[in-house]
Amino acid sequence: MIHLVCGVDEAGRGPLAGPVYAAAVILNPAQPIEGLADSKKLPERKREYLALEIRERALAFGIAWASVEEIDSINILQATLLAMRRAVEALSVQPNEALIDGNRCPLLAMPARAIIRGDATEPAISAASILAKTARDAEMRCIHEAFPQYALDRHKGYDTALHRAALRLHGPAFFHRKSFAPVRELLASWKNEA
Repeated sequence: MIHLVCGVDEAGRGPLAGPVYAAAVILNPAQPIEGLADSKKLPERKREYLALEIRERALAFGIAWASVEEIDSINILQATLLAMRRAVEALSVQPNEALIDGNRCPLLAMPARAIIRGDATEPAISAASILAKTARDAEMRCIHEAFPQYALDRHKGYDTALHRAALRLHGPAFFHRKSFAPVRELLASWKNEA
């Protein structure tokens, strides 16, 4: 019997806006993918190319997210673990084991192992990192189309000077994480001024 392992990683824990995404990938040993690495270390064009390769060659993959409302309600760590669980549950093939990037594992129906910096050392986690990152970036570009004043296509919701300037000028939108300090403090200062 083949021992199937899925790699699991997230994208978007740190931003001030947008959902947190996660992906789970079971690679096909018969169709190796060259160039897998931590998505943060890859140029955008290489990530997008590899995401297509992963979708075509993997035995199975699942992509899921936790919403801004869930992040604000249960906190970013719990929302990340929830997104990871949803990604594993979205797999069309049940793995025997899950390898999770980081130091915490979501509650899963199979054994799971947390691997710190697993996205740099385990190909299946690298693949999950790439799928989660490219899916989240695509979502942020979609939001940007409707709300270009926040320049989400440039910073993808992360805490940059450009994003903070847009927040001060336009105020937080529904896709901002109100539980995150910069957004929470801005909302509080506006309330005090009112």
